[in-house]
Amino acid sequence: MNTIRRTINTIIFILFSAAITNAQTPELFFRAAGSPPNPRVQASWNKYYTNAGIIDLCNKLAKAYPDLVSLEVIGKSYQGRDILVMTISDKKAGDPDKKPGYWIDGNIHSIELQGAEMALYTAWYLCEMYNSNKFIKELLADRTFYIAPTINPDGREYFTSAGVPPRSGLAPRDNDRDGLYDEDGADDLNGDKEISQMRRKNPEGNYIIDPEDNRRMIRVEPGQKSEYELLGQEGIDNDGDGLLNEDGPGGYDGNRDWGFNWEPNYIQSGADKYPFTFPENQAVRDFLLKHPNIAGSQSFHNFGGMILRGPSIQGGGAELYSRADDAVIDALGKTGEKIIPGYKLTTIWKDLYTVYGGELDWMHGAMGCFVFSNELWTSYLMYYDTANTDQYEFDRLLLFEDAFIPWQKYNHPVYGEIEIGGFSKNFGRLHPGFMIETDAHRNAAFCIYNAWQLPKLEVKNVSVKNLEGGLKEVSATIENKRMIPTHSASNLRYKIDPPDYVYIEGAGSVLAGMIVENEDMNINREQKKNPARLEIPNITGYLGGGTSGFGSGRSFSTGAGNSNTVKVKWIVKGGDKYTVRVESVKGGTASARSK
Repeated sequence: MNTIRRTINTIIFILFSAAITNAQTPELFFRAAGSPPNPRVQASWNKYYTNAGIIDLCNKLAKAYPDLVSLEVIGKSYQGRDILVMTISDKKAGDPDKKPGYWIDGNIHSIELQGAEMALYTAWYLCEMYNSNKFIKELLADRTFYIAPTINPDGREYFTSAGVPPRSGLAPRDNDRDGLYDEDGADDLNGDKEISQMRRKNPEGNYIIDPEDNRRMIRVEPGQKSEYELLGQEGIDNDGDGLLNEDGPGGYDGNRDWGFNWEPNYIQSGADKYPFTFPENQAVRDFLLKHPNIAGSQSFHNFGGMILRGPSIQGGGAELYSRADDAVIDALGKTGEKIIPGYKLTTIWKDLYTVYGGELDWMHGAMGCFVFSNELWTSYLMYYDTANTDQYEFDRLLLFEDAFIPWQKYNHPVYGEIEIGGFSKNFGRLHPGFMIETDAHRNAAFCIYNAWQLPKLEVKNVSVKNLEGGLKEVSATIENKRMIPTHSASNLRYKIDPPDYVYIEGAGSVLAGMIVENEDMNINREQKKNPARLEIPNITGYLGGGTSGFGSGRSFSTGAGNSNTVKVKWIVKGGDKYTVRVESVKGGTASARSK
């Protein structure tokens, strides 16, 4: 009996102590503005996810936010890995595929890892802020984000586990034309799980050790005695042809594989055999074509701190941009420069180089989207200074030399005694850990801003006027309240999407339907066929002078004779209450009823 009593007393004491402890436990965190206060899905933004880590985070978001996130496999990579897309929208506020859509992808180039982190962060942030931020809640009621963190899972898997792959896919290629495939890539000679650089002492070389920093190699001045030559990436002559590392894994470029302004490999290196050669881009293409509601897109690359816009070829495709398109793209891009300090709006062909078969041109030319491709990371971010871009000093002062592999002696089978070392593959083109989240948030904010500027249609001023003979005139105004029009110039040129349709409902019969071209002069353009469904070629938006309230300013025209508002009217017989409804593939739907 005493034993039982002691046991009961012990249990009561433990429960009482726990209650006291819980009651006295202080709050450990205080909410910071603009950040999720209590995320359901814990995520780290100071390191890079493996392919398995990406899959895990996507699954956790889909499980934690079933009313916002749908996760699907849209295809398989060359090596059979899943290509994932998250569809993020408030499902209770309407069919996600009927809302204006925004596409985001990253990591098409395998060595450009952080594109996946930018895409993932955007998805995570939208979900975690939905319940606590009014703007995000309203955005997801009106918009749909389609986010593919990596469209090159094979390359990412290789980079995060084995070594340094080519810029893109890992389909075997005979790069040195010796009849063998991928037989002579870089090798981890010293077993440190890094592929670094090789150097060899040579008085006839071109380099010396920097006397102020023994990690750095600097070129000799004329007349100065040399100490070293640089021998390239760590590796040996695996195929015995007298060359090192000339036939590594893969060799095609997924961002030269798109079926718009495509050129073969002898003109555009990396293009391979024909447009959409490989399953990764085929899967993305097929998904996008099934989602014509996508009106804007962002792909993430690196390096250079650039907000890239098209066209990618001088002259080729330029006719697909109207002056109004350019005005919209430039306004969005200039706002992007404010959102992401150190990044500059850049036209690809003019300010960078010519690209044939790029994703950006296909998205604009074949999908009719307003497109950007951000080149992530810029040396400006090291010190927020364009003059000081010394990565050796940055590594010493902020990373405590964690990014540098000390030079080590090694007996090479071809070169003899050499030294292996230099910067890790995780540094140079990739953000250091502590800087990933800041850039991810700014790039996510740019995507969110662009998605907010997708078309938002509103039906206004539905009015009814009695006419002679028992007829009525029903009029309404359709307005696009955002910057991006319902149809880009390429959309109009190639008739990618049907026109916007404006319906009248509730009438006994519709005798005439008209688009008002000049209300003051009573000039109307009658649509004689199917007058109950008026066809509007394009509804443009507002081009604002700033970002206050996320956009305001004057309206502009696409050159197609339309403005940001379109007035319509019908002559009807019968009915009392009338509903006017607009439907647009890329602009969504809206309706209003007469009083």
